Amino acid sequence: MKITDVEAIHLSLAKVEERADGTQDTLIVKVHTDAGITGIGEVDSSPHVAKAIIEAPTSHSIAHGLKYLVVGEDPLEIEKIWDKMYHGSIYYGRRGAAIHAMSGIDIALWDIKGKALGQPVYKLMGGGYLKKVRAYASTLFGKTPKETGEIGRKYRDQGFTAVKFGWDPMGQDEKTDIALVREARKGVGEDVDLLIDAGLCWDAKTAIQRARKFQDYNIYWLEEPLHPDDLDGYAKLSEAVDVRIAAGEEESSRASYIDLMDRGKIDVVQVDVTRAGLTESRRVAFLAHDRKLPCVNHSFKTDVNLAASLHFLASVPNSFILEFSVATSPLREKLALEPLKMKDGYVEVPDKPGLGVELNQKIVDKYRVV
Repeated sequence: MKITDVEAIHLSLAKVEERADGTQDTLIVKVHTDAGITGIGEVDSSPHVAKAIIEAPTSHSIAHGLKYLVVGEDPLEIEKIWDKMYHGSIYYGRRGAAIHAMSGIDIALWDIKGKALGQPVYKLMGGGYLKKVRAYASTLFGKTPKETGEIGRKYRDQGFTAVKFGWDPMGQDEKTDIALVREARKGVGEDVDLLIDAGLCWDAKTAIQRARKFQDYNIYWLEEPLHPDDLDGYAKLSEAVDVRIAAGEEESSRASYIDLMDRGKIDVVQVDVTRAGLTESRRVAFLAHDRKLPCVNHSFKTDVNLAASLHFLASVPNSFILEFSVATSPLREKLALEPLKMKDGYVEVPDKPGLGVELNQKIVDKYRVV
């Protein structure tokens, strides 16, 4: 079996607003083979940039477009292809968008392998640690503290046992920050885990002050309060407070995660499989496991990301919870023919061959950017 083509399909809503919501657009990757098996992947990045990286012509020996590097390869040789893509894009890559684009192809290769061998991806990755994963409703803060509380009540009443709020208007001032968390706790109640995503909005000293205040509301973790390059700040924060510090969604490679864990001293390692790929995400998870750290997913995209995330979480021993975006977007809610659902606080790991996700072609056609 050989790879014959790689399709990079840009999907977008008619209007993309400037907010922290990755469900407004996406890049779907299809890897085609001469055996008639097609794998599906997704990239969480700038779709225009990632599409260009996949489709770019050769510049020189270590500056190839990814499609050039993988066509003609055996799709079952996933580690080999990952290395070929990494080294073939090393001049402009190694981090960020190049690895993001690689991840879409990598996920699609795992989908092909599962379909070819008749097995779900998590089993091929050596997993089976989880058959279903506890889900937290992942949403943005309301425009006001009061609205935030109302949102919390809604997801508690839907059966979620954990809820995460993130980004704006967090970071405006101390009074607002504390009020947002206070009302979030009131909304979800005392029996639901409350997670807070600050959205890169503070310096280390401010984050320490906020984390200490937030302890009064029993938050489960404080996510990404600092700029991702502020590793010394993360270390100061982690050592100064009892609240778990979570981070990692901005990273894409083992080297970056090692720095974040060893120098930044974070408590919870977050990996987005559509920014790192399944192959690299699993490597990161076991590096975290060696350090006795939990590794969880970041997922604020479509059911392709969510399905791949479930397979990833099921394939490693140190995962325990699933980020489940509740954004109201047709790309998140309808791109899969059979959308993944939360039931009684959990989401089941797909058990069909490959990722277990089939695209809704009507949604692809409606939102495809030509």
